[in-house]
Amino acid sequence: MALTNKDPHNARELAAVLLLGARIQRRQARGKSVKALERRVDRIREQAQKREDGK
Repeated sequence: MALTNKDPHNARELAAVLLLGARIQRRQARGKSVKALERRVDRIREQAQKREDGK
């Protein structure tokens, strides 16, 4: 399941990206580094795109 027909993410990936986005916002508000969380989001997006491109 994807958010739209053109969205390469499945439901699990969408949930993970949303959760990580919330964590990033909280850490930024506290003045902490978010690079590791942003890298995780990037990896999820890259994997989803690779899977979609392989179809």
